[in-house]
Amino acid sequence: QVQPVESGGGLVQAGGSLRLSCAASGSIFRVNRMGWYRQAPGKQRELVAIIITSDGSTNYADSVKGRFTISRDNAKNMVYLQMNAMKPEDTAVYYCNVVPSVAATSWGQGTQVTVSS
Repeated sequence: QVQPVESGGGLVQAGGSLRLSCAASGSIFRVNRMGWYRQAPGKQRELVAIIITSDGSTNYADSVKGRFTISRDNAKNMVYLQMNAMKPEDTAVYYCNVVPSVAATSWGQGTQVTVSS
């Protein structure tokens, strides 16, 4: 069971960068896949980045590919999301959790990311 706490959000100008952190109370090493999700106002939650906790393999949504990088530190039970070349459409509340989302037992409050144009 993973209980995530997200941090690192904020206000950034278009083209800027942010690094999000996720502290998981459970052992992420026991979870096959962790991911970062985001939900913009009036839109459904979408999965933007996935990492295989055992070997660090990653996958990204087309909308963030080449700009976002997901990473993990199994020893610290941490998952990170480095966001570069940010766009106004990246504005959303960002959450981390297990993948797929149906396997999640709880959700954190998320961290707000706002990109100004």
